[in-house]
Formats: sequence, structure tokens, C-alpha cells
Amino acid sequence: MAGKHPAWGHRKIWAMVRHDGHGLSPSTVLRIMAHEGLLLHADYQKQRRELAKQRKAAFAAAPTGPNQVWQFDFSEYETTGGGTWRVAGVADYYSKYEFGWHWSPTANQHDAIAGVELALAEAEAMLDGTKLIDHLTDPTTGEIVPITLVTDNGGPFRSFRFEHFITAHPELRHVRTRVRTPGQNGVRERAFQSLKYERLYREQIDDALDLVREADAYRAQFNTIRPHEALSWNRPSQVHRGLADPGIPHFSKPEILPTT
Repeated sequence: MAGKHPAWGHRKIWAMVRHDGHGLSPSTVLRIMAHEGLLLHADYQKQRRELAKQRKAAFAAAPTGPNQVWQFDFSEYETTGGGTWRVAGVADYYSKYEFGWHWSPTANQHDAIAGVELALAEAEAMLDGTKLIDHLTDPTTGEIVPITLVTDNGGPFRSFRFEHFITAHPELRHVRTRVRTPGQNGVRERAFQSLKYERLYREQIDDALDLVREADAYRAQFNTIRPHEALSWNRPSQVHRGLADPGIPHFSKPEILPTT
């Protein structure tokens, strides 16, 4: 399992073998991986801890379930054959679920709208026949509780066209982070780093077709296979659909993010 997922630490590998029904302890997995030379360098964990310290929420109250807070941003990747490609992606803050990614050579207002449209369509498809707007409506008061869409202060997110798009969707509320505070969009930034360091930087990516193929394969793995410590070692798709296994314990207390 560790050979199949060389970018994962021993605790994720332990969670994987536990999901497969093997009764190994974390210390046994650690010992086996150490013997085989499969452990990650110490700096890997240090970088993650430093990143966690910098994270801050851009909303007053932490979400208690999926489809309450989404984080949205662009990232870019340069292929070996030349050309730089940008991806627009929305991540659910609570479940860490990665909605569909929009790839383009540009990162403008049109690409931003396309990225949010992908998220809206996939979020509704996961509700098994229920409209997203109905899912967000309080059955008692009839009031719509919109999803808080968190972005940075980039040009695409400050454009009139993007704000008009948000206004036309009562299921969304747009919040921009403070200037020069990328940690406020930490879930989004962290997942894009995982995409690059766990998949793209490990593969030969010659052109846009290779890039999209590898990225889509990683997104499927990220959502349905890869265990997440912040989710008690469950998978984002399980948490987003309410199917998470409560029997998998935390190694430590979950991170409590400061709020503004």
C-alpha cells in the first residue's frame, strides 16, 4: 500500500489498510515502512504544521456540515512541452470534497464562473434528486441559507460579471479574504498543493491532455480513496454524503481554526 501511495505518511497508510480490514496498529505500519525506507522526510510534516498554523477562517462561524462554506481559487501548472495552464476549483470546507476542475490557459472572470458552475452542478447531483436551492432552504422559515463562497481578492473575483453571476444565484454568498492573507483560503490552497506534490510533480506531464487526465484521476482518488486525518481518516465523498465511518479515531484533537 505504501509503495502504491509513496506521497502518503504512515498514518494514512494505516487508515488504508484498516479500511481494507487488516488489524494492524499505527506503530506496526510505521515500523514496516521504516524498515523498507518508505517514510517521508521530517521536513514534510514540518511544512504541513507551519501551514496549519497560518490557516484562518474567513467566516464568523465554522460550518457544521457540507455545502455551507466553499473555498475557491486558481492554481497553475507548466507542462514540459511548454505552456502554462490554470485550474479553477471549488473545495467544500467541511468535507474537503473537490468539485469538478475547470482547466484553461487563462484565469479570468469567465473561467471563475465556469469553475463555480461545475461545483453547483456536482453539488446538486450528489443530492440524489433534490434541488440545491431546496436543500439550502430552511423548512420552517422558508429562508434560503446560502453557501458562503470564499475567494481571494484576485481580479476575476472582483469583476462585475462574476458578482452579477453570484447575485443571480441566491444559493451563493460571496466573501473575499483580507489582502495578502492566503491562509484564509487554506483548505483550497492545501488541496492544490497535494495535487501537485502527490501527482503532477511525480509524473511526466507533456501537454494539456496529460495534465487533465492525471488531474482528474487524482481528484477521483482524493475524493474517494485518500484518507484525511482532518476527517477522522474518512474520505471526502463519505463525509459529504453523510456516510463517514465514526469508528475510525483521531490521533489528536482536530484543528480549531480562528475566526474573524
